[in-house]
Amino acid sequence: MAKRHYLPVTADVPGVNDGLRALIRRAIRTALAAEGIDFPCEIDVAVTDNGGIHALNLEMRGVDAATDVLSFPAFALTPGELPGEEDADPATGLVPLGDMVLSLERVRTQAKEYGHSNRRELAYLVVHSVLHLLGYDHLDEGPQKARMRAREEAIMAEIGLER
Repeated sequence: MAKRHYLPVTADVPGVNDGLRALIRRAIRTALAAEGIDFPCEIDVAVTDNGGIHALNLEMRGVDAATDVLSFPAFALTPGELPGEEDADPATGLVPLGDMVLSLERVRTQAKEYGHSNRRELAYLVVHSVLHLLGYDHLDEGPQKARMRAREEAIMAEIGLER
């Protein structure tokens, strides 16, 4: 992709090294390309633990529980609908797509639970979050969820971390 994206990854827990940051950015870039994002954008990523994500989930969503990933979209989109370059921040020239928060603790737990690597689980949650930022949802057990799962699996295959 010729145009750059700004993808800052901050962490308040140990274990988030350059390799994990690179995997997060690669998963984001792959998902954005797969969804047709061909303009410069920004996604801010925070990596925390179960306590940090629990507090944020309670504060922002009123849900008193830890979770694996939280997504905070900048736009109310539907799948296939994209913001445009006209939505860019004039100061940066980047379209702000939103924020994601990942629990590294939950990544490790779920990877063991599902019998795959931490890398695969982390990449999957990042792809999942990017799709949420782009309007995908899985509130129903029908077509919405099926569409999102199909996109996740296709993008994970592009990354080389399919099931």
